[in-house]
Amino acid sequence: MISRIAVIYYSATGNVYATAKALAEGAEEAGAEVRLLRAAETAPDRAIDRNPDWRAHLDATTNVPVATLDDLIWADGYGIGTPTRFGSIAAQLKHFLDTTGGIWEAGHLAGKPLTAFTSTGERHGGQESTLLSVYNVAYHWGSIIVPTGYVDYDIIHAAGGNPYGLSNISGEGEPSKELLVAARFQGGRLARIAAAVAHLRAA
Repeated sequence: MISRIAVIYYSATGNVYATAKALAEGAEEAGAEVRLLRAAETAPDRAIDRNPDWRAHLDATTNVPVATLDDLIWADGYGIGTPTRFGSIAAQLKHFLDTTGGIWEAGHLAGKPLTAFTSTGERHGGQESTLLSVYNVAYHWGSIIVPTGYVDYDIIHAAGGNPYGLSNISGEGEPSKELLVAARFQGGRLARIAAAVAHLRAA
């Protein structure tokens, strides 16, 4: 069975976007139909324009579709990415997640695999707490959480060794080659798991 994967992210300056693209590529390589989607920008222009990198990335990714509730219903599995904001989910992504109550209540989110990824400015800038914040949403949805773990120790260790999910340190630059390899690996895992469990939702 071919799974359908929605990779939904928010990225201010492009680091989370780079990881999202690699995860989507890995899912596609595993045979999934993939939608790469962004959470709508909700920050005011005056805030965005204070950071040239933020403005440049926003302008460069206007072609990426904005995530909708229909995308969540369509998908068999989710990759959810966010930069850390004080150890938690960025407001732009949280705003989208907070609109899912109706489709959650209707049962459209239950039983679908979900993995999370993040980026922080510092090595100890709240990566794990941010990933766990995304997984808190997954608990309520009834999703099947798919952490990176150490399923392939060498790949995950080279990418920083985070068993909770993919994580980048933006203060040290763009996502490394090793992290992007891990993202493709995790995208493939997500796609295969989503395909394997899809029939259970209909049981």
